[in-house]
Amino acid sequence: MIGDDSITITALNRCGWCGQDPLYQAYHDEVWGRPVADGQSLFAKLCLDGQQAGLSWITILRKQSGYEAAFAGFDPDALVHFTDADVERLMGDSGIVRNRLKIQSVIRNARAFVAMRDAGEDFARFLWGFVGDKPLINDWQELAQIPTETDESRAMSKALKQRGFNFVGPTICYAFMQATGLVMDHLTSCHCYQSCRDEAESFHLGHAGQ
Repeated sequence: MIGDDSITITALNRCGWCGQDPLYQAYHDEVWGRPVADGQSLFAKLCLDGQQAGLSWITILRKQSGYEAAFAGFDPDALVHFTDADVERLMGDSGIVRNRLKIQSVIRNARAFVAMRDAGEDFARFLWGFVGDKPLINDWQELAQIPTETDESRAMSKALKQRGFNFVGPTICYAFMQATGLVMDHLTSCHCYQSCRDEAESFHLGHAGQ
């Protein structure tokens, strides 16, 4: 806006879902829609997205550091050694959402991740395979146009469940795909649209590892 005796401040156009919360806006600008190739980073994000089931993402985002501390930085090799005693300990941790099934799901998902790795299946390549190893780029003009799930997210959800993951329904999988850049869903009017599109178009999975 322009005041009588102030400099001009230009508000950035963003996808409307992030509102005015500075933390949410930073997540939108710096993280959401940027392609992620690292398997462990993808695992961590998938676990976090599963925690938002029935909640808003901002609730989980505000607790992200608490989750990272509680779950050993989402290191699957550490998480596979978590016991029932750890679950009970985490049920008393105010830094996370204290839901027993969700806490257990992180441990269960770590075991599934390690089982895939031990079987020679690269987690990043597995996930990126659902979009042909390249980000799907959309040109949405309004939030109402963006789906909550797609054929790709339904296929991913089914395959993850078959491998032992949970809290990975098709809606959670699509939110995960948007966040990690498997799908580029910034609105065309968003100030991040072009930079994210450029990243998507130049992305190469390469030798993504676990």
